[in-house]
Formats: sequence, C-alpha cells, structure tokens
Amino acid sequence: MGKNIGTEYDVVIMGGGPAGSTLGAILKQRTGLRIAIFEKERFPREHIGESFAHTMIPALEQSGALEKVLASECWIKKFGGGVFNWGENPMVAFFDQPNYRKDGVHRFAIHVNRAEFDHVLLQHAADVGVEVFEEAAVKSFESDAEGCAVTLKDGTAVKARYFVDASGRRNSIAAKEKREWLSGFRNIAIWQHFTGGKSVQSLPGDWNIFRDDDLSPIGCFAFRDGWCWYIPVPKVIDGERRLTHSVGIVTIPEILKQDGFDFTDQKTFLDTVRTVPYLRDLITDAEPIAPKMNTATNYSMINGQFADYGERWLLAGDASYFVDPLFSSGAGFATNMAVNAAMVLEATLTGDLAEEALRDLWRDYDDGWHGMAENFALSIDQWYHALGKSSPDSIYWQHRGSSPDLGIQERTFDVLINTAVTAHVLQNIVDAPVEGVAPAPVQADAPLPRAGGRPLVDPDAVLGLAPGVVVRESVGLDVPGFKGFLPPAPFDDDVDEGTKAAVAKYWSDPVAHGDAIPSPVAAPVPAYRFSLADGSGPEIRGLAREGTADLLDLLEPGVTVRQLEGKLTAAQRHVLDRLLGAGMVRGRT
Repeated sequence: MGKNIGTEYDVVIMGGGPAGSTLGAILKQRTGLRIAIFEKERFPREHIGESFAHTMIPALEQSGALEKVLASECWIKKFGGGVFNWGENPMVAFFDQPNYRKDGVHRFAIHVNRAEFDHVLLQHAADVGVEVFEEAAVKSFESDAEGCAVTLKDGTAVKARYFVDASGRRNSIAAKEKREWLSGFRNIAIWQHFTGGKSVQSLPGDWNIFRDDDLSPIGCFAFRDGWCWYIPVPKVIDGERRLTHSVGIVTIPEILKQDGFDFTDQKTFLDTVRTVPYLRDLITDAEPIAPKMNTATNYSMINGQFADYGERWLLAGDASYFVDPLFSSGAGFATNMAVNAAMVLEATLTGDLAEEALRDLWRDYDDGWHGMAENFALSIDQWYHALGKSSPDSIYWQHRGSSPDLGIQERTFDVLINTAVTAHVLQNIVDAPVEGVAPAPVQADAPLPRAGGRPLVDPDAVLGLAPGVVVRESVGLDVPGFKGFLPPAPFDDDVDEGTKAAVAKYWSDPVAHGDAIPSPVAAPVPAYRFSLADGSGPEIRGLAREGTADLLDLLEPGVTVRQLEGKLTAAQRHVLDRLLGAGMVRGRT
C-alpha cells in the first residue's frame, strides 16, 4: 500500500483475503521477517461469504485484527450456528452449546459486509509491517533448492524464500495441478441483498432460542430444489449505512435448465423464495438493492496437495479447498489454516528444528487439513442426502452423489456448526449406537478415509506392536488448532475445570483476555510417529497430548482388549484404532 515493490522477501503471499492477510499479520509480528502480499484486486471489493463460524474469532484475535474489526461498523454479532429448517422441525443451537449451558458465556461469530471486512484485515496487515501491493497479480511461481522466483503479471520479478498461495478458488500456480471435486454435489449459489427484511430471531415458535434476547443467527431453509440462506449484512447504500439481508439459493445446475426454474432470473428467484417456509415470513416486504442476481459455481473443490517443503510452497484458505456454504465454515477454515501456516513458516525460517522435524510439520499441515476437508465434506453430503430423501420428486434426489448414506445427518449438527468434524469425532459419531438404526458398514478406504474405520478385534487377543514397527519421537502440528475450543464428548473427558474456566474467560472478551488461554498451534507439539522399518505402509502419528506415551507403555508387555476396557481415553482409542487399521498393532490369541 504505497510502497515500491522490493526484489527479495522472506515470504511472498499471493492473495490478500482473510487467509493471506491473517497469515501475513501473524508472521510479521512474530518474526519481523520481510513479507509481501500481492493482491490482484483493489480493496474494498465485493465477495461472497458473509457469515462466519465462531472459530474465526480467535484467529483474528491472534492476528491483532479483531479489535479493529469490532471497532468498525461492518459487522453484526452472531450467536449461534443458526436456524436450520431441514426437515419437519427447525434445528437450532448456539455455538458450543453444551459449554455455554454450563458457563453462561456465549461463543460468538459475526455476519459482515465482506468488502469492508476484508479491507480491514488487509489494512491491518499493512499496519503491522507487511508490504501490501494491490492490483498486482501473480503470473507464475518457480522454486529450487536456493529459493523461489515469483513473477507478476506486469513482468516484475521477485525472489522469496517461501511462497504461499492464498488466492482463492482457482487452480494453484504452486501445486500446478487441476483441482478435484470435493463434494458429491455440483452446487451453484445465487444471491442478492435485500432491504426491508425481518430478523431470523423474530420468528415465532418455542424452538426459537434466539428470540427472547434478540440474538442474531443465520437462517438456512431447505425446499424441494435446494436450500436458502438468510444473513443480516450492514451495507453502505448511497452513502447511508443500512441493514440489508443477503438472500441466496443453493441448488444444482440441472434444476436451472428446467422451464420456470432459472433462479438467476430475479423474478423467478423472488417467486421461489417467497414460497419457502419460514423464509417467506421474513421477506414479505423485502426489496432487492440491485436488478441482477449474483452467482458462484464450482466451489466445492480441493487441491491434491496443500504443501511441499522441498518446493517451498504451501496453500492456505480457499486455494487449498472449499467445502460448502451450508455451515458458514469457509472463512473460519481459511483463517485457521493461516494460523497453522504461520507457525510452520516461523519454525522453518527462524527455529532450530532439524530438517526431519520440519518435514514432519509440513506433512502434518498437508495431511491434517486434507483430513478436515474430507470429513467435513462427507458430513455435508449427508445433509444433502437428507434433503433428497425428503423430496423424492426433486432432481436433488436424482443427483444425491455417490457417497453412502450413513444416516448421521442430525447427529452431525452440533459439530458442523462448530466446524469440529475431525476424523476421530466423525468416527465416534458413526460408531455411536442409535436406537432403531442399524449400524452403518465401515470400510477401510471409504467413506471415512482419514478415520480408517474401527477394527474388530477378539477381546481376548493380546495386543502389541507388530514386528518391524519403528516408533520415532518428533514434533507435530495439532490440526486444526482452534483456540478457545473445547472438544465434543467424549473427547472432553480429559479437559480439566481450570481450562474450561479459562476458555469461558477468554470468550467473555477475546480482545481483553487473549492471553487467558494459549493457542494449540503457537509452537510445535511433541508427537510419536509409527512406521514400518521397510518403508511400506502409511505413517501413523499420535500426539503426546493424546496419551500416546501411556498407550505405548500399556502395549509394551502385551495387553488384551478386555484388559484395556475402561483404561483408554477416547483420544487413545482413536490412536489405537489407527494403529490396528494399519497393521502396526496386532492381536494374537
């Protein structure tokens, strides 16, 4: 912003959105390294994605941008995942509802005008010393053992030690590969902003936990051909700050091809949303602020690799993956990837770790965030399965994807709201018995590629490490590393009351109490890595905080499954399941 482009930087970041600006700000303040952000557009600029999950708030607090965001007028406080009318009755929940019920402190997020919000974040990065260049598109990237060569569209050449692609949903110039579909559904989003709408919390009904205290959630309302979002957005219209509501339809392109179903036509769009239960009551007097609809397509995609230590690049935010807008997770994932990436780059550029440990961190970033993407996408697909089953005459039913229907839609609601769908949590949800529902078959390769399934073992089999297994002590990256986050049951069993109290204090005012709790990814954490001496098979990682050392002590002399009953925490059981699935722990009778 106003500086001349240098010839050499420690880190070059492509893209000045939430991921790029958050990464730049954190890394600059922690290290003082020379960092540049090259953004192809001029901010402020419009962008989709106006409602966030609460996991984003700690990311902004760690970057130092949260105080500036809260001092602006671009946001409205969001108190919960929202109102989801996806079946017979609306489903509702506050963020981290079980712990809010215990400590009375709301975990919160925000709805925003993205043009202003993103500008605040990018300006903050510049304020703390990141060299920010707008209307400076990156054309190409190459690397070798000595460093990186970045070339801008205008021909300007820049050298860097490491390169970060945070440019959004496009094929990566770093990974140099075509992005693949992540979800089984090829959705399209169509939206516009409206004035004159009512608030979601005003809807009548005993189910509406947001109404009494006028607490704002998001509204998500399913109908035959997709679902609709309803988000309060404070915009500046003709120089005046006004409350609008972003109203959107998510559907599939095949539906738009039918006569009378082209939702990109504003009249057809309005005629449709005014028939959707609950939503129709909110938009009785709503008027669009512009005559045309906005669209976004091909967004549920993923890159095959998120980081390469040898080639000196990593991806952050939508450049790596984007799942679906249903649970407002995108910006939260993006900014927390930035927090993770900042630690990885800090350790690489200023730390004293050996090369093997650095490669471990980079591999954890890649594997860990791939796991988050895949398990979140699987859970989202279960919601689309549910929508298809409720409307069998819709094309939605005919395009419900190839992944199996696990019957877990409702059981994933709370963890999706909290963007907490890690492999071990999802495996626990799938395995949990439900009265009247047959257990879903679990395969090693699908549908839970990162969880791996829960192997069946003779309860009297003596378990021990298989011959040829090598256990190596190293460090790891605790993906996703959400700060201020308490894990869902049963993984919360090992969280002490002092930590829970500190988390409640933090959420009472994240700016004032930023130091009440540490970030799980402030530094590399101790880890154990299991592999086969001959190099075949996968590497299995267990973090020290997961009780991996104690698990090893139990396995050392040999122990039966029956003897382990009641002795393992949920986290230890998950590590053991992965070792069993990989054949690194075996049972003998």
